Amino acid sequence: MGPSAERLAHEARRRRVLALLSEQGTGTAAPMALAKRTSNLFRDREAGPRRRIDLTDFDHVIGIDTARNTVEVEGMATYERLVAATLQHGMMPAVVPQLKTITVGGAVAGVGIEATSMRQGLVHHSMLALDVLAPTGRVVHCTPDNAHRDLFFGFPNSYGSLGYALRLVLRTLPVQPFVRVAYIAFDDPERFFPALAEACSSDADFVDGVVFGRRSLVLNIAHFEHDAPWLSNYAFEGIYYRSLLQMPVDHLSVHDYLWRWDTDWFWCSRNFGAQNPLVRRLLGRKRLNSRTYTRLMRLNARWGVTRRLAQWRGLQTESVIQDVDIPVHAATAFLDFLQREIGILPIWICPLRVPDPGAVFTLYPLQAGTLYINFGFWDVLEHREVYEPGHFNRLIEREVLRLGGIKSLYSDSFFTRDEFDQAYGMQAYAGLKRRYDPQGRAPDLFDKCVRRR
Repeated sequence: MGPSAERLAHEARRRRVLALLSEQGTGTAAPMALAKRTSNLFRDREAGPRRRIDLTDFDHVIGIDTARNTVEVEGMATYERLVAATLQHGMMPAVVPQLKTITVGGAVAGVGIEATSMRQGLVHHSMLALDVLAPTGRVVHCTPDNAHRDLFFGFPNSYGSLGYALRLVLRTLPVQPFVRVAYIAFDDPERFFPALAEACSSDADFVDGVVFGRRSLVLNIAHFEHDAPWLSNYAFEGIYYRSLLQMPVDHLSVHDYLWRWDTDWFWCSRNFGAQNPLVRRLLGRKRLNSRTYTRLMRLNARWGVTRRLAQWRGLQTESVIQDVDIPVHAATAFLDFLQREIGILPIWICPLRVPDPGAVFTLYPLQAGTLYINFGFWDVLEHREVYEPGHFNRLIEREVLRLGGIKSLYSDSFFTRDEFDQAYGMQAYAGLKRRYDPQGRAPDLFDKCVRRR
């Protein structure tokens, strides 16, 4: 049997982009950047010339193999599209990041996590093969055991500095039609985190949690089910995170469970008044999603509305948008630090463990056998004291490093060069840059993530 129509169409798109790059030439000194209308990154970069590469056509699901539990997909496909395609075959990607607009390539070039991560690891741990459009203008096929295994294991957490994913093969999991979620309340972190660790060793299909306060924590343990006695829906009037404190058990369709956080961007929709019933109805079902809130956030950043209002009230502001991974033995200590020094609530909690001890990903090193706890906390801090820029983010980075953790780089970072080099494997990264970007056509990871260049 010959190649499928989807595979032939993918190969045609690849030929077109390579021909276009060849026509444009690669001699320009401007750094390479992806031409796209939306982004799930939360860090600004200095304005300047960029050599924009348009890969928006690479947004297709190429094929689904139900016998092997795999999916072949292009890098610019959103998880909304990928989930819709796989659910039709009774499957889901092994790890589905929380927001519909996250692209598959973005979740691998960055760091994607969700409530299956206690067993499946991060998104890149589910990757079986990868085609990268390298800064040199060639496509590099990478697997865990071929001549480009260094790029396979070095691409995650590279954020475009080693090229862009054109095609990926990912593991999938079989699903059932519904999900039953049990919400277990705790009033003590010393009991909450051991219970969460125990749940990760159980037969649960999904595990995550929310910290509402020092004495209010909820552990969410979910299982697939064939039948459901009732179904909740949080795509319009209902607000998912509030339900965690209101009911001991809930039932959702598998589709609605996977996107339970998207409607209200976890809880960040409150910053736009979207949890007010009247505002909610005015926005309507189609606008209650991460896509809308991201656009509003970009507009706010451009016009500085929040900052100007705070200054009018005599306040300083600092955006703290962070996801950090902390070894479970230090989770209580880190939560104490967050409450004492930062004060953001709620906090999303998601456990993760490396599923294959032999799969060591160069730029996001995690200890095999260690259960990590992802803390997700996102808000703008307002204060009357005058601090240097990045003061609170810097406190967080130092504490993460002190506790043996690591943080995602999708938002503002303030590491020193030495801290960054040690935390993110920059010695090995230098070798990857020499092999796959010898002319330095793509930005350097430290320059992009810390210096914002």
